[in-house]
Amino acid sequence: MIIRPWKYEDILRISEMEKECFPQEPWSYKMLVSGFESENFTGVVAEDDGEIAGYGGITIAADSADIENIAVTEPYRNSGIATSIITELCTLAKAKGVEKVFLEVRVSNTPALRLYLKNGFNGVYARTRYYTNGEDCLVMCKKL
Repeated sequence: MIIRPWKYEDILRISEMEKECFPQEPWSYKMLVSGFESENFTGVVAEDDGEIAGYGGITIAADSADIENIAVTEPYRNSGIATSIITELCTLAKAKGVEKVFLEVRVSNTPALRLYLKNGFNGVYARTRYYTNGEDCLVMCKKL
């Protein structure tokens, strides 16, 4: 398993994974391309034998950053890939002078909440009725 930067040609597969992993509100292909083209965004993929098993992206602005998405395909879940992606994104952010990394998570997404807590994130505040279905999100932060 290797963690490497996104390539433009990865975006189609990442777009397909978005639909699989986030069926309620996936990022569109166009949104992913837009992120890829932003100088403030960095995306990484976890690749196993040429197959993308997971991905993540972070947007950096001054001394803070936002993890935009973390996703791992079903066969690779609970194997440490998401932790490797988070570690890589935080390492890249720290190298660019970031002091705090934020992310948003659905309050019902227990596996993700456990993952983020295990990786040093703490709840900061909730955004009520944040998602289109009315679900709340929890904003979490990790100090680097």
